[in-house]
Amino acid sequence: MGFFLAHEMKSVEMMPGLQLREAHLDQLMITIVDFARDVEVPAHAHPHEQISHVISGTLEFRLAGETRILRAGDSVTIPPGWEHSAKSLEPARVLDAWHPIREDYRI
Repeated sequence: MGFFLAHEMKSVEMMPGLQLREAHLDQLMITIVDFARDVEVPAHAHPHEQISHVISGTLEFRLAGETRILRAGDSVTIPPGWEHSAKSLEPARVLDAWHPIREDYRI
């Protein structure tokens, strides 16, 4: 893929109000996720390692029973198998890093 610009990346609507863009190599992936206000990603777990970094906006994030408000500049690490969920309190943009890549997120 080489160089890329976020606004030129293909996007897909994962659910109403949630747009996803992705870039990947063989073993590493990032996603840029744009949330509209009041979008809720239900509780789930997956076998991937994930690091989420809030670029803009505010999210209510729940990880393994603990809830925090995450704002621009805040991040969270999510080990494989840990249940987590998120709700946007305002429009938000989040950068996620994944290992291994999520084949189901490839565009």
